[in-house]
Amino acid sequence: MGRAFEYRKAAKLKRWGHMAKTFTRIGKQIAIAVKAGGPDPDTNPSLRAIIANAKRENMPKDNIERAIKNAMGKDQSDYKEVTYEGYGPHGVAVFVETLTDNTTRTVGDVRSVFNKFNGNLGTQGSLSFLFDHKSVFTFKKKDGLDMDEMILDLIDYGVEDEFDEDEETGEITIYGAPTSFSEIQRHLEENGFEVTGAEFTRIPNDQKEVSPEEREVLDKMIEKLEEFDDVQTVYTNMKPE
Repeated sequence: MGRAFEYRKAAKLKRWGHMAKTFTRIGKQIAIAVKAGGPDPDTNPSLRAIIANAKRENMPKDNIERAIKNAMGKDQSDYKEVTYEGYGPHGVAVFVETLTDNTTRTVGDVRSVFNKFNGNLGTQGSLSFLFDHKSVFTFKKKDGLDMDEMILDLIDYGVEDEFDEDEETGEITIYGAPTSFSEIQRHLEENGFEVTGAEFTRIPNDQKEVSPEEREVLDKMIEKLEEFDDVQTVYTNMKPE
């Protein structure tokens, strides 16, 4: 398995406890995609990718259609993507991605958690050097697929030669430059691949060892951050167990 696979696996939300939260997060992403490119997934690749992720998270079709309809409403809030970065307890870097219609509320919520756990919230961009920002695509593997040849086709889009393959589901996950998201998606779709997931992720380039006791405290901090509806994803450079 690749280095990103284990990290992302360790960082996943507990499905049942956070299902409503996950649907809220996806609903906001749908709102942004619809406002930017319209409500038709056939002509809006960003929306198409988010719907694939929604299905992967078992979001009901009715919920997806309702989110698209709500995004077209006049009273729909305008969400902004804002990141917050800092150090949590024991010197672990914490990177928080949010979608918010009220930055005053969001920064107050995030800061309160950092303060509660004796962390230090820094300025935007202060910790970006600790994480590699990547676009991530998961798709069904075709019979006879030559991955070396495929990676060569995608090399201009910054796609890494390291990939993850899940033999159980028959899916492959590749990682590319975040600026090439649309181009990678277009290439996969035009070549007949069934895309089952498309998103962005941040992979720590220097993981920090922590003790079991320190991990417990950091996990509690992450849980508190994830309780806020504005918070989309929390990344750390804590080394997985």
